Amino acid sequence: MVTTTAIIGVVMQFVFDPAGGPVNIFLLDAGLVNRPVNFLGDSSTAIYTVMEVHVWKWFGVTMIYWLAALQTVNHELYEAARVDGASSSQILRQITLPILKPFALIIGVLTFIDTMEVFDLILTMTGGGPFFSTEVIDVFIYRQAFAATIPRLGYASAAAVAFGLLTIVLAAVQFIAVRNAGNDRRGS
Repeated sequence: MVTTTAIIGVVMQFVFDPAGGPVNIFLLDAGLVNRPVNFLGDSSTAIYTVMEVHVWKWFGVTMIYWLAALQTVNHELYEAARVDGASSSQILRQITLPILKPFALIIGVLTFIDTMEVFDLILTMTGGGPFFSTEVIDVFIYRQAFAATIPRLGYASAAAVAFGLLTIVLAAVQFIAVRNAGNDRRGS
């Protein structure tokens, strides 16, 4: 079962804690740093730390997508290419990559859309700070609508509509790219 992202955010706060988190203890013991690094409290490192945690969390799912895509390649094509004397790089360029192109488009767009949905991770790890350095559109909408002293619901609604339109555009791009890749595949 996939662990809730909010729980991972809370745990990662402890993991990256400058006052005794395992990451800082390792860095200090290995002699890589002289003093603890405040990964989540420094505006120059906070967004990269959250990005690394997000990639780590979803890496396995993405690898399963790629494994499923690779299993669609007919092994008889590889055998025929080897009999014809094709090298490994030719097999990769001429067989594997063209077959995986539609899958790459789908996986790429799904991953991109997923990276825009990091509200719970950012809210639990940094709350959008320090100095708004990790504030993404979801956190911005939340802050404008619910966390502000004087809620700006119209402003938050406009930002939410813009975010929704961006997601629709990305879905349309994915649809067009997959359709074109399918047409290319049928044409060859």
